Amino acid sequence: MCGRFTLTVSEFEIYEAFGLEGKSDFSDYLPRYNIAPGQEILSIIHDGTKKRMGPIKWGLVPSWSKDKKIGYKMINARSETAHEKPSFKRLMANKRCLIVADSFYEWKKTEAGKQPKRIYLENRPLFAFAGLWDKWEKDGEVLFTCTILTKEANSFMSDIHDRMPVILPEGKENEWINPNATDPIERAAFLQEIEISDLAAYNVSNTVNSVKNEEKACIEPLSS
Repeated sequence: MCGRFTLTVSEFEIYEAFGLEGKSDFSDYLPRYNIAPGQEILSIIHDGTKKRMGPIKWGLVPSWSKDKKIGYKMINARSETAHEKPSFKRLMANKRCLIVADSFYEWKKTEAGKQPKRIYLENRPLFAFAGLWDKWEKDGEVLFTCTILTKEANSFMSDIHDRMPVILPEGKENEWINPNATDPIERAAFLQEIEISDLAAYNVSNTVNSVKNEEKACIEPLSS
């Protein structure tokens, strides 16, 4: 799964990396060191004309849901079966997004307990998770929410956890949100073909365990 991540680069770096134009709707952008479910995160979609970036709440609330609290149970979706599930099939066809990040956290089980690790790409300072989004409306309230797609851990991640977020390789981000690609089965196959081989990780302190902690100390390497 993916339950925490970071985005610490500048807004300019995000615009440059993803080829964005204009100004985002995320006017209060600040570096984030411990992003958690239920919070607003940066997402990029393609509206059929151009790419757009803005805030979206992490934790999917499907448009048909009667209760918005379901979002806390839907922070991740399995990429292997998303094209089959009622909650995600329609979104795989036409509501795909990029979720901008520069690392994520995972907790490795050890004899001493769970050790938090920060996982990042050695050769890229910024990347995108494959995500799905939806719009929910009820009694005048409107929510835009998303989920991060996951897949079976690769050889690097399998030593830490059996699942990992789908990280889109450089050059594949635009293909994921291509508005002309609307076959859910084909989109699922696209995700399974993706390989990320330049992951690295280091131990961080238990500071990151609490969502209340949002300071830079969350990403600092743990002293041996």
